[in-house]
Amino acid sequence: MGKERIVVKIGSSSLTNEQGGLAEKAISEYVEAIARLKKQGHEVVVISSGAVAAGFNDLGYPTRPVSTAGKQAAAAVGQGALMQAYTEAFQSHGLRTAQILLTKENFANRSQYQNAYATLQELLKRQTIPIINENDTVSIDELTFGDNDMLSALVGGMMHARLLIMLTDINGIYDSNPNTNRDAKRYHFLPDVPEELVENTGSEGSTLGTGGMKSKIEAAQRALSLGLNVFIGQKQSADALLDVLAGKGNGTYIGYKPPSSLSISNKKQWVGLHSEVSGQLVIDAGAERALMEKGKSLLPAGIKETSGSYHAGDVVEVVNEKDERIGRGQVNMSSIEIQEIKGLPSNEAFGLIQTSRAEVIHRDDWVPLTKERT
Repeated sequence: MGKERIVVKIGSSSLTNEQGGLAEKAISEYVEAIARLKKQGHEVVVISSGAVAAGFNDLGYPTRPVSTAGKQAAAAVGQGALMQAYTEAFQSHGLRTAQILLTKENFANRSQYQNAYATLQELLKRQTIPIINENDTVSIDELTFGDNDMLSALVGGMMHARLLIMLTDINGIYDSNPNTNRDAKRYHFLPDVPEELVENTGSEGSTLGTGGMKSKIEAAQRALSLGLNVFIGQKQSADALLDVLAGKGNGTYIGYKPPSSLSISNKKQWVGLHSEVSGQLVIDAGAERALMEKGKSLLPAGIKETSGSYHAGDVVEVVNEKDERIGRGQVNMSSIEIQEIKGLPSNEAFGLIQTSRAEVIHRDDWVPLTKERT
């Protein structure tokens, strides 16, 4: 196997003891497994939960706090303890770490998204292991990633990783709840994530985390759409991560597409997943075929209606004549300009406005929300 870029996500339940404090022995064991990956030449990005669980005992909470202020205060205390434990454990293997704290706002803002990517690229180039957590101290409930499960998928996509390994306290995905059904059968391999599996999987997590198998399956679904392969399971030994790469992991493998076959550029990831929509364009059937079947750009002639107020460079939603959302795109003109030229042939349209671009949305700035028909 060649050298891979791998994202390893470790959940709260895997890093804390029965009282909710940080289990430094568990961290050392995970670090040992990650260090063995590094020694094989692989690049590793770590997504680690555990800050809230590591900090609430020190603040005098008997159990994980439920209020936003309590969780954020616990995260402020626990994040330092979490990073210190990681730093010391990796140093014992001669490895350097770096801390990155992210929120959904960092993904929604294009320049912050680009800066995060550039920083992570430089850290990997410098043989440093990034340790990423959600910035729980400033995040609010509607802007959280769910115990970092979705964060791990989005970071994996942003970094064009080959594999996302999600380590948890359950050894994979089952066809029913193994805690209540002794006959539950584990999936060793799934080519994709069927929607019924998402719907039928419970969302319960441990008392120390905020995730659950449902959030992991949803994250796996997103990771596959971004070109990653996924493994969900347990770490049994120091060679556990090497075993995952060798196909011997204690869990469920999902996807397994050829390298780079589904890689999506960072710009398209930002347009399709993270950007805020500023308006809407309604296009005719001919423009829909051009976008979805012929790989073409969107021209003024195919636009029937525009709504919202937006500027060149903003992202808009594109719908067809049946009012079905078919994609998102970054426009080269403002809503005022598009209102003036919609429906016109290009030679007439560009006599009315000043622009250096022939397309309203260039093919490179277009992301379909449904599979393109080729």
